[in-house]
Amino acid sequence: MERRLETIASLGPVIPVLVIEELAHAVPLAKALVAGGVRVLEVTLRTPAALECIRAIAAEIPEAMVGAGTLRTPADAEAVLAAGARFAVSPGYSSRLAQACRDLDLPLLPGVATSSEIMQATEEGSRFLKFFPAIPAGGAAMLKSWASVFADVRFCPTGGIGLATAPDLLALPNVVCVGGSWLTPAAAIREGRWDQITTLAREAAALRR
Repeated sequence: MERRLETIASLGPVIPVLVIEELAHAVPLAKALVAGGVRVLEVTLRTPAALECIRAIAAEIPEAMVGAGTLRTPADAEAVLAAGARFAVSPGYSSRLAQACRDLDLPLLPGVATSSEIMQATEEGSRFLKFFPAIPAGGAAMLKSWASVFADVRFCPTGGIGLATAPDLLALPNVVCVGGSWLTPAAAIREGRWDQITTLAREAAALRR
């Protein structure tokens, strides 16, 4: 299951972290990202519309790999799987959530910010982890420090990353991809400036690991 998650993540160097307030924005936003070469999408459970947005994208844009972010409970895992999510992302590490996702065969990218959390996650079988919040928690310097200690662990850093800082992170051998919200400015979504989002997606898709 974790190998499946790494395969999905490796489809692009950047996974956009989407906060979608209105269902009407979900499909055009996803289409704009896919048009720019970004196929793996994380819709966060931070708005009341999130589950319906996942459902709409999964149903109408089969070429998109839509997942769900900000999972905190086993109930969240059940809900996003029913909505059509193909993977899940959590802000921190929870044994109960990780087990629920295993039981559901839902690939989970769990969040960590410390060495102790990495040790807990790896003891329970997770070796592809989200480093969150990446920049406030130490950024590239922290990942370099972890590279030799946790040589068998790979990361998707997320949190505070932009187009200018992503290349340094992607150059690290223990980084598979990065997550970021800079591809989808809130104002551009509100105003339906989908061409701008496609341009930002193209820039992100052109980044090299």
